[in-house]
Formats: sequence, C-alpha cells, structure tokens
Amino acid sequence: MRGVLQANESATQSATAERIQETLPGDVPLDVVEVALALVVLAIGWYLSKLAVRLAGRTVARRIERPSVTRTALRGIRLTVLIWAGTVAAGIIGVGSTQILLSVTVISAVIAIVLAPLVGSLINGLYVLADRPYEIGDMIEVTDAGHRGFVEDITIRYTKIFTLQNSFIVIPNSEIHSRDVINYSAEDERTRISVGFEITYESDLEAACRAAERAARGVDDVISGGPDIRIGSARYAAAPSCMIREYADHGIALDLYFWMKHPYKQAVVRSAVQRAIGERFADLDVEFAYPHRHHVFDETSGVARLAVDDSGFKRSAAETADPAGPSQSSEPSESPADPADQ
Repeated sequence: MRGVLQANESATQSATAERIQETLPGDVPLDVVEVALALVVLAIGWYLSKLAVRLAGRTVARRIERPSVTRTALRGIRLTVLIWAGTVAAGIIGVGSTQILLSVTVISAVIAIVLAPLVGSLINGLYVLADRPYEIGDMIEVTDAGHRGFVEDITIRYTKIFTLQNSFIVIPNSEIHSRDVINYSAEDERTRISVGFEITYESDLEAACRAAERAARGVDDVISGGPDIRIGSARYAAAPSCMIREYADHGIALDLYFWMKHPYKQAVVRSAVQRAIGERFADLDVEFAYPHRHHVFDETSGVARLAVDDSGFKRSAAETADPAGPSQSSEPSESPADPADQ
C-alpha cells in the first residue's frame, strides 16, 4: 500500500512537471523543469519555516518560560519545515524516500567516527537544557579558564558567552558540562565579596574596623544596610562587616565583607572600596602593615666599621683608607691569626 501511494505521488509530481514544461515556450528539457520546480519548493519551504517560527514564537514563549528551551523548540519547528520541503523537492527530481533513507544510512555508517564528538556534544546539550545550571542572560564564570561574562545563547551543541572584555566565547556543551561553572545571577544578582588588608599592631583596631565599614557603605553599588540576606539556610547581614582573619607576622589581618548590587562590577567596586579605606585611614591613627626587618647584633656578630663620603654612599673603613681597592694595593693584606681580632 505504501509503495502504491509513493508511486501515485511520484506520478502526480511528474505530471505537474510535464504541464509546466508544456506551458513554457521552446523545447525545455524535463530535467531542467524538475530542478527549477524543486528549487521553488525549497524557497517556499524556507519562507514557511520562518513564518512558522514567527507565528509559533509567542505561544511557545508563553508555555515555556526558559529562553534557551524556547529557542531550541523554535529551531526544531523550523528544521521540521525545512526537512519537509527538502523531501518534497527530492521527490520532484525523482529521489524517493527509500533512496534517501538508504543514502543517509550509508553516509552515517561511513562518518560515524567523525560524528561521535558531535553526538556527545548534543547529548551534553540536552543535559544542560534539562539541568538548568544557567540561563540566557545569566552572568557565569568558567573557573578553570577564567572566562566571565553573560550567557548569550544556549544550543544543543554549544554555549555562547559574551565576556566582560567585549568578546564572544563559544564553548561546546561536552566541555562546559564537565567544568566548574559559577552562576552569579541564577536567583539573586546580589553578590558578597571581600577585601583583605593588614594594619599594624600599634593601630587602633576598633577604629580601623569602624572606618572600613563606613568606607564601604559610602561606595555606590554597595548595599549599605537593610534586612538580612538569606542564602539557603544561612542569613548574612546586609551591611558591611569587618572581621579579624588572623594575627599575622607583620600586623593584624582584616577582611571586609560587603554585598554589591551587580556582579559584573566587582573590579570597579573593589577598587572604590579600597580607595575609600585608604582615605579613611589617613585621618585616623591607623597604619597599613608592611614587612619590617630588624637586624640584631650581639657579641657573636663581630664588628663592622662604616664611613660616609660626600656622595652619601656608605663605605667600609678599608675602602676609605685605600680608595684604589685591594687589587692595586702595594702590600698584600694578611688576615689576623687570632680569631678574636678577625
């Protein structure tokens, strides 16, 4: 029955091509008419695919809230219309569905090894769409590569990221599915970051903590206060808070924690907070700690004689007595025999 339907369909398409051949002036070969008709069908199918996406776009977007799944569904609709148009065009030029299926089977068997990575990427793309680790418009960071930006598009094969450096990065889903990805805006764009610094032990610790917190509250895009921000089962104060990390070798290490409104401004906000802390500390009895080195001399250290000339450089007593240096001395220098004299 199926063969009869295919034969009737082919006969109908051949009859249509023959009628078009009769209406054309001159002796136009039937093959040319069939090819031209197939191209017309493909063009109509291309237009119908775009029209179908336009008509079904709003309905699909209402039913599916996720933009990535919506785009994938619309691509599937368009691909279905194009496949239908291609099948009709193939039937016009005399290629049946059985021949198409056989050709696809043979080609797939030959290039199966080449298509294996692509198939793996498609499967990982389905996992990405199903697991929803990120969505279009989210700000993410690929930790091992250091890429940070906004998700521009998610397909079955790849994820396109628009970085903060105004460049695009396309990562196959087979790779990004196995990497550590940080999503800064999955549910809440507010991000908690910290700034670390050290103050000397002679500084006023309480005054330093208060000044750092006030400096952070005065920076734009920093949340200065309000109700606690909940993350899972934990709650964090919305206002900036300064805490002691450790008593280090050169000073007291402090960490200033604060919330910012937008994750993509981390570098700008962190720099502004550090600048504000420095300005606050300049008016207080607080100094930043830096490495100090104390040299201690005792009875086992020996004696060093130094001299300062007019140029301001320190020189040893031997060089002062003999500017020409030991290499030009007329008498060889002898080391004292007594270790105490040395």
